[in-house]
Amino acid sequence: MRIAVIGLGMAVTPHAKALLDLADRVKVVHAFSPSPARRAAFAARFGFPVCDRIETILEDASVDAVMVLTPANTHGEIARRCAEAGKHVLLEKPLEVSTERAEALVAACRAAGVRLGVVLQHRFRPSGQRLAGLLADGTLGAVHGASATIRLWRPQGYYDEPGRGTMARDGGGVLISQGIHTLDLLLSLAGPVTEVAGFVTTTPVHRMETEDMVCAALRYAGGALGSIEATTAAYPGFLERIDLTCTHGTATVAGTALDVRLHDGSTIELTHEGSPGGTGADPMDFPHDYHRAVLADFVEAVTEGRDPRVTGEEALRVHRLIDALIACGMTGGPVRVAQ
Repeated sequence: MRIAVIGLGMAVTPHAKALLDLADRVKVVHAFSPSPARRAAFAARFGFPVCDRIETILEDASVDAVMVLTPANTHGEIARRCAEAGKHVLLEKPLEVSTERAEALVAACRAAGVRLGVVLQHRFRPSGQRLAGLLADGTLGAVHGASATIRLWRPQGYYDEPGRGTMARDGGGVLISQGIHTLDLLLSLAGPVTEVAGFVTTTPVHRMETEDMVCAALRYAGGALGSIEATTAAYPGFLERIDLTCTHGTATVAGTALDVRLHDGSTIELTHEGSPGGTGADPMDFPHDYHRAVLADFVEAVTEGRDPRVTGEEALRVHRLIDALIACGMTGGPVRVAQ
């Protein structure tokens, strides 16, 4: 598969490492950034060919797919142009800065007949995959409680970067920029949330436009209850966690580890596979293994004519949950989650 890359900023490193790992299956033919310095640094570090015009990618009929790694507020326009040029799209999260713009992006890719994959890599961690299997085969029974704890640390310098933590560029704060990964995994395990109630704030720890702390209660379509705690003000940063209370036992995912305790006394455990990273001051301090898994699934999906594991429609579910969380923080009352 012949792939091009658009966007050579901070987010590109794990993707470039994944492309190198999968060199027997993918060939990078173009990498674009409007910044000459970024193009030069990327070419020197990874050895991939660069170009100085996005049109070079769009007009090259040999390009099968494009990885879009630019800021969120540019995703809609770039993805639409790629789709109209017949290129499949692998898009960094979030889809866009608003759900309305995200829906338009997803619709444009569907209308053009191209595959859209979204980089929500927590779905590809072995702990989450094993837990999904235990739910699917009935080992744990039905889910009655499902909660997520996301207690991360970002120093003020992180938010001092122009546009970081703003609605215009990022579309929000801790929920859409950091928590989206864990929230996506939570929804994939426990099913859709129908109603939320809680609080949203910006703590004195940060000077930023959007939220850095959220505490909310959840009601799921299947009847389960749960909660979300999310912040980037928890120094020095802690493992993200999902807790499920089920008919036959409980399960906890903490980072990349899984701990299942069944009522019959048996246990199922997966230990940490290296450091999950990304919880502290360096947001890029994590292995690229799960990015490689996202890319491999995307390549297989395009080749086999199927949807990737995380489609645009799947990603819209977590966007709508985030919308409801922000809305309940503003109104102070329970909010229904759009389905």
